[in-house]
Amino acid sequence: MSDLLRLATAGSVDDGKSTLVGRLLYDTKSVLADQLDAVHRASVDKGLSTPDLSLLVDGLRSEREQGITIDVAYRYFATDKRTFVLADTPGHVQYTRNTVTGASTAELAILLVDARKGVIEQTRRHAAVLALLGVPRLVLAVNKIDLVDYDEGTFEVIAKEFTAHATSLGYPMGTVLAIPVSALRGDNVVEHSPHTPWYTGPTLLDHLETVPVEQDPHEAPFRFPVQYVIRPRTEEHPDYRGYAGQVAAGTVRPGDEVVVLPGGLRTTVERIDTPDGELTEAEADRSVTLLLADDVDISRGDVIAAAAEAPELTDELSATLAWLADKPLRQNQKVLVKSGAKTVQAVVTELRTRFDEQKLATHEYPETLTLNEIGQVVLRTAEPLPVDGYSSRGRTGAFLVIDPADGTTLAAGLVGAPLPLLDRN
Repeated sequence: MSDLLRLATAGSVDDGKSTLVGRLLYDTKSVLADQLDAVHRASVDKGLSTPDLSLLVDGLRSEREQGITIDVAYRYFATDKRTFVLADTPGHVQYTRNTVTGASTAELAILLVDARKGVIEQTRRHAAVLALLGVPRLVLAVNKIDLVDYDEGTFEVIAKEFTAHATSLGYPMGTVLAIPVSALRGDNVVEHSPHTPWYTGPTLLDHLETVPVEQDPHEAPFRFPVQYVIRPRTEEHPDYRGYAGQVAAGTVRPGDEVVVLPGGLRTTVERIDTPDGELTEAEADRSVTLLLADDVDISRGDVIAAAAEAPELTDELSATLAWLADKPLRQNQKVLVKSGAKTVQAVVTELRTRFDEQKLATHEYPETLTLNEIGQVVLRTAEPLPVDGYSSRGRTGAFLVIDPADGTTLAAGLVGAPLPLLDRN
């Protein structure tokens, strides 16, 4: 079992995400004393008799005053069994893009619903995004169970409806767990609640500590987008030529045969440098400088990859887009595609399908994709790009679509990723 779990939260506005995350931090003793004192003071100022644990994660003062969270907040906490990296995402519809960001590397997502409201439109939208991104496991936290008098029937109706929806999105049996919780009171978050004797499953923390982690980017083929070419040309290092960046996937060692794309030239890794000295290997997420055995022409944006399992080089991307901009996407629209460290011009040659996450239906050849809609498209790029399929390689199969006029991000793209319903059919 991995000792690290990456997870994300999602849910509608006021479902209690910040309070739940605050409860996890508080009950696992992951809060510094001065932070807790500040929360107590702020809670007293608001006239509350108990600490408002949401203040532990709602970082900006203006956000606290408005009672909303508008960004992805990354939190780190640990227990004796596992370390956690948690992305707390906002619930507003217009910030669905933040859910895409927070869930893009998650191995599990906690999706909250208010026990009084049940599964709503935003719940279904978030579930579709999580399925699209390939998040392998879901927890449905039926929050505020205390406000429905801990009613078992209410919980069962919500759990059954959501499990059916998740199954329709492609989630296998056993990958979705519903838990009745009260983030405010702590019911079934870290300790089992005496108010829900009818619930015999694990607490939220028990589940997080024991759930298997199935994806390991270290075991994938080596991928290294070049961020910077280092040529100091000093008397001490007259011939030094290194390629700096972060290992996106896999592991690299001196002596490994690699290919440089898009050029296609092959060579071997001679040395792995860091500010702290040389390494005998570098794994995913490690920032290093590679020195190669041959003098190869490499520029920022090129990809150094395992020669035996190189990514496909193509100028036509069949992909799924999560559209994140107010302005709609239309066929023949000119955009920029950013893959790794490389940005190229592109045109959307085809809008193939749009996914209706509420009705679990697809619409063929739509005229547009609008804010928060998901669809399959074809893009033609001005230059060939080395890409992997998202479903098999994750991080190295994702890209951004950018507005060439002002540089804003228009969409998150996943190479070859099928829409959830199409995958089922």
